Amino acid sequence: MVFLVIIIILAFIFDYINGFHDAANSIATIVSTKVLTPFQAVLWAALFNFAAFFISKYVYGEFKVGNTIAKSIFEQYITLKVIFSGLVAAIAWNLLTWWYGIPSSSSHTLIGGFIGAAVTNAGGSFDVINYAKVLPTVYFIVLAPFIGMVVAFIITVIIVNICKRANPYRADNWFKRLQLVSSAAFSLGHGGNDAQKVMGIIAAAMVAHGGIEGVHTLKDIPSWVPFACFTCIALGTLSGGWKIVKTMGTRITKVTPLEGVSAETAGAITLFLSESLAIPVSTTHTITGSIIGVGATKRLSAVRWGVTVNLLWAWILTIPISALLASVVYFIVSIFI
Repeated sequence: MVFLVIIIILAFIFDYINGFHDAANSIATIVSTKVLTPFQAVLWAALFNFAAFFISKYVYGEFKVGNTIAKSIFEQYITLKVIFSGLVAAIAWNLLTWWYGIPSSSSHTLIGGFIGAAVTNAGGSFDVINYAKVLPTVYFIVLAPFIGMVVAFIITVIIVNICKRANPYRADNWFKRLQLVSSAAFSLGHGGNDAQKVMGIIAAAMVAHGGIEGVHTLKDIPSWVPFACFTCIALGTLSGGWKIVKTMGTRITKVTPLEGVSAETAGAITLFLSESLAIPVSTTHTITGSIIGVGATKRLSAVRWGVTVNLLWAWILTIPISALLASVVYFIVSIFI
């Protein structure tokens, strides 16, 4: 039971780190356009991160994304050591990428760590992976930013054509107000997608422990677990991730309030779509793709492709590096436990 408690605490720590690591996703554009101050922006985002709990529970009626994470490895291969090792690796990679200002995916970090530890536990066999659950997530490494990019491009073109005769000053003020709405929508999508991933890990740990009466699936977990997960990610968002805010808000392309509305709306649409399909996606990938789509409406050279290529490399390497880290941690843990 002590080991299970340690894992749950680690899961909440990861959830908190996920919040401040991904805070930039929700607030980068709204800060860069000076609609809100950094403190106001993180407070706004954190509020809607937590509000996503009620959307997932009472609108969707279940925590679909969490269920996908819990089932990414076949149940017979899931042990507490596997989950512990995956969490430690995910936390380490998240902190490292945050330190260097790289907006990598917390979601893929967690999945990579989970898989790496499970494969090591099975003696190197990849039969532990439930490909029916994992492959859609892998596909969305490419699809999520692409969908965000295309939707943002379309929304921006439509808005520009509708407003081309509008008074620039009045239009800018309107889009600043609308950015509050689009940012809130994106934060709802972020909270709904990311907090559930930790719920899936905690549910898997409770099932693996076998000592929690009545807990056999994600639906059986105590009600305090989802509440605590959404609270932790909101508190993490309050802490902010200023290094990544700079990358997301200014280094990819310069963003106006109009473009901020387009990027956040496109990102929110993509996140709500993925949650309805029970696919855990990267909010980082999604908003980055949306920002690129917005930049491309001006001209392709408006997007700083050198920065974007570096981000792509970080995305590609996240799952294998997290898996490798988890494998090393599992080997070390096995010596002592």
